[in-house]
Amino acid sequence: MSRLERKWDHIRLAIENGQTRSSAFDDIKFIHQSLPNIGISDVRLNQTIGELYLSSPIFINAMTGGGGEKTYSINKELAIAASELGLAMAVGSQMSAVKDRTQSYTYEVARKENPNGVLIANLGSEAKLDDAKYAIEMIEANALQIHLNVIQELTMPEGDRDFSGALKRIESIVNGVEVPVIVKEVGFGMSRETVQMLFSIGVQIADCGGAGGTNFAEIENKRREKSLPFFTDWGIPTPVSIAEASSISNISIFGSGGFMNGLDIVKGIALGADAIGIAGHFLRILVEKGTEALVDEMQELLMEITLIMTALGAKSISELKHVPLIISGETYHWLTQRGIDTKQYSQRQF
Repeated sequence: MSRLERKWDHIRLAIENGQTRSSAFDDIKFIHQSLPNIGISDVRLNQTIGELYLSSPIFINAMTGGGGEKTYSINKELAIAASELGLAMAVGSQMSAVKDRTQSYTYEVARKENPNGVLIANLGSEAKLDDAKYAIEMIEANALQIHLNVIQELTMPEGDRDFSGALKRIESIVNGVEVPVIVKEVGFGMSRETVQMLFSIGVQIADCGGAGGTNFAEIENKRREKSLPFFTDWGIPTPVSIAEASSISNISIFGSGGFMNGLDIVKGIALGADAIGIAGHFLRILVEKGTEALVDEMQELLMEITLIMTALGAKSISELKHVPLIISGETYHWLTQRGIDTKQYSQRQF
């Protein structure tokens, strides 16, 4: 199967499989505030994360590109929606265009349709510095996302089997490009040890990419003659991964993996994420209902976030990260076993 065919195979199977939404979100409960002392008009969703200005705590996470006209159309419509609402957008892996530059147009359309927006380039951890520079130049990117997808590659019939030297390559890119570098998991979560290693080489932002969203092991298993079922349930649930990652200070955390409503998004931020990336949920709406429906969904999410922040008395993303909450169930047990004191969440004030 060619790379172009594989790209569309991934999109098709992602839409067919849908998302499961991690039950770990249900382990997070907010403490009701009877006197929030603010109104909807007081809530501000914008923030600055390092060199990136984000008008919203949600962004369109990496999906596709490099698969010819079909992926060109998806990136075009995503960019139109991003431009209309002022959302940041990451493109899918640009390695296809690195290897075959005739595919560059499937990514370049994002900047064409969103000339003033925040765009995030994307490559895998096999990329070298020259690849990174080309990917950034291709879409005039404001940041570069490097994705980690070990489980997907191991499950993929034609995937990589050697991941040696990834941290060194990432370090070279961090030191060699002029935009912030985001390192992202693709759906299996990041442990605090991984985040600590990334911070030690200068990575500014880690995107946890936890289990609960699009399951790439399940997708790749459907492409195999003999499946590897043990990888289908692999990974760290998204809320757990955010809590683990945010226990490492001085690095910004993005959350992604299974966010489909405003409450889950607010929970992710309250656990420690600075912003929330959404991919599969947006992709399904775009493909099945079109761009207008996607914009409507994004607007609804932003309104839900605003309403919930008002109820909690949080006027900003910074304040939201300090509201008290209770962690129970499997999430509590996981974090306790990992030495993360959940009382830091339940007893905090702002």
